[in-house]
Amino acid sequence: MGLISAILFGAATPASKAMLDSLNAFQLAGLLYLGAAIAMGPVAIKEKYRHKMFSIASPDIRRLLGAIIFGGILGPVFLLWGLRLASASSVSLWLNLEMVATLILGWLFFKDHLGRFGILGAAGILFASMLLGLGDKTAAPEAGFLIGLACLCWGLDNHFTALIDGITPSQSTMWKGIFAGTTNFLIGSITASGAPTIKNLALALLLGGSSYGISIALYIKSAQQIGASRSQMIFSTSPFFGVALSALFLGESLSAIQYASAILIAVSLLALIRDKHEHLHTHQELAHAHEHTHDDGHHEHVHDEEYPDMRHSHWHEHQSGEHSHPHWPDLHHRHRH
Repeated sequence: MGLISAILFGAATPASKAMLDSLNAFQLAGLLYLGAAIAMGPVAIKEKYRHKMFSIASPDIRRLLGAIIFGGILGPVFLLWGLRLASASSVSLWLNLEMVATLILGWLFFKDHLGRFGILGAAGILFASMLLGLGDKTAAPEAGFLIGLACLCWGLDNHFTALIDGITPSQSTMWKGIFAGTTNFLIGSITASGAPTIKNLALALLLGGSSYGISIALYIKSAQQIGASRSQMIFSTSPFFGVALSALFLGESLSAIQYASAILIAVSLLALIRDKHEHLHTHQELAHAHEHTHDDGHHEHVHDEEYPDMRHSHWHEHQSGEHSHPHWPDLHHRHRH
């Protein structure tokens, strides 16, 4: 799920670069998220009746609001402003700063453990992103700063959405798309010199449905199961797809600095993948709703109705317990070590 999400999102950077000739940043950001809402709407409504999950508690409302503001409104606009100042291939590689932001925020604020290999990997990706700033025209520092702000916003968004367990990832993506998309599109329409054509509207919505809607929903599912930081490791392959597509369809040439940055990022990802986490830990009593199976060692409850060996969602309770096993910072493992 994480890899498919990365491929879809990687295609968004070169495609968005081409669309900025006919749409301003707010218009395009709004249409991308409205497209995401349209794509996920039918799935979200179907899940309402299949899983009976369409209510959301106060803590999750705050998390969803944070995801909408940072990930849906601010992040895309910063990205598109930066994309106007730099090549799509460089911006694609800069987007690996999202993983650095996600890892650091997770370690500082969201109880998402980071080991020595994780720290080395994050440092390598940060250095590679800084290296890119030396090789992409005079506007590179300004573009890099804007992309860095976008990645910081999306780092917050990643952790907020990974902790939402009252609604499904598709429902979360739909609400995010509706509110963030409408806000940015209205701002863009007010500030634009003219109305976009039907063709540009359709293309932007189509791109948003796939590269934002399907991609975000798959990413959230992955993050809820293995944690935002680890899921972001997989998602960090998306810039490589963006670079390849930029060279293939936009005719952008790749510099020696870009090649060196890509190699450094690949080595850093290997370090992150080696980062392991296992220790004796205690589970407190917990009640929530999310997708799960009964073969993961944490869901031993019984059902009034028979469930086959498949992922399903419902409200359930966990008893307190203590054990040791390799684990990710998923919905059941949010603790300091």
